[in-house]
Amino acid sequence: MKIANSPDSKLPQTGVEKAVEAPRPAKADASKKTPEASAKVELSNAASALSSGEVDDGSFDAAKVQRISQAIAEGKFTINARAIADKLISNAEELVSRNQASH
Repeated sequence: MKIANSPDSKLPQTGVEKAVEAPRPAKADASKKTPEASAKVELSNAASALSSGEVDDGSFDAAKVQRISQAIAEGKFTINARAIADKLISNAEELVSRNQASH
């Protein structure tokens, strides 16, 4: 299987393509004012740390992402459907048991 989202990839032509012009933004009306803020948002300490990039819990493996990206680009990435199905079933069973335990 090969997945490509590169700008070089072309979609098949159907013969009914039309040129579509992007919508133009409406002109700003000077008489309209920016609405006043009506809600206050506060981030938790954990969310603040995540957004600033301070947390490194080891859950992101850049080298692994690079290896997978390379395999996809080369068309060598294989998917183990059985492993995915087993994990989905396992996760569903865990969610059901948690839900039953909480009631």
